[in-house]
Amino acid sequence: MNKLFCRERGEGEPLILLHGNGEDGSRFASQIEYFGRSMRVYAVDTPGHGLSEAGEGRFSLYRFADDLYGFMNEKGIEKATVLGFSDGGNIALIFALRYPEKVDKLILNGANLRPSGVKMSVMLPIYLGYALTSFISVFDKKAAKKRDILGLMVREPKIPDEELKRIKCPTLVIAGTHDMIKKKHTLRIAAGIGNSKLAFVKGNHFIAYEKPDAFNAEVDMFINGNG
Repeated sequence: MNKLFCRERGEGEPLILLHGNGEDGSRFASQIEYFGRSMRVYAVDTPGHGLSEAGEGRFSLYRFADDLYGFMNEKGIEKATVLGFSDGGNIALIFALRYPEKVDKLILNGANLRPSGVKMSVMLPIYLGYALTSFISVFDKKAAKKRDILGLMVREPKIPDEELKRIKCPTLVIAGTHDMIKKKHTLRIAAGIGNSKLAFVKGNHFIAYEKPDAFNAEVDMFINGNG
């Protein structure tokens, strides 16, 4: 198991926060402060991000989901509400499919089932950046790390629509009204999960950070059963 760094705050039922590609858990400052008043919050740095080492094995959202399982066992967390943003949402989705017994409630913010769920205007520079860093990485180790991080968005996830019906836990699918994830793709995720609620917050892909009051209110209502 690859050891993960996390920021912890509060007491109560566990809430795990998973950040997006190229970020770290500090991006959830508003959520840590807000939910830390009533829950035990764990803002995890995924492997190769923030203060977590890359660890062993190929960079993969699927490997990261397995690392999260090890993290929960190490912390003695039997079951938690898992909130993931962007690539963190993809990790949360994979985690819920692989380890359903570990998820109490699931919150998917700006997640996607496959790279084609992201608007091409966003993906095009990512494809170009991945190609460029792949070339430069032959000579530069820093470029290799950037290549591996961008590669997560280029190659993954690969979740068939029919897999979504296996998710039985209460799920909130939440996105911005002008998200970089195609709206029809977000609607598809919500429709595929039987026990789900769909919410849109006015804003872009980064509503958790840029519109924390509105975002936290939606998540709070969901967690407390009033959504």
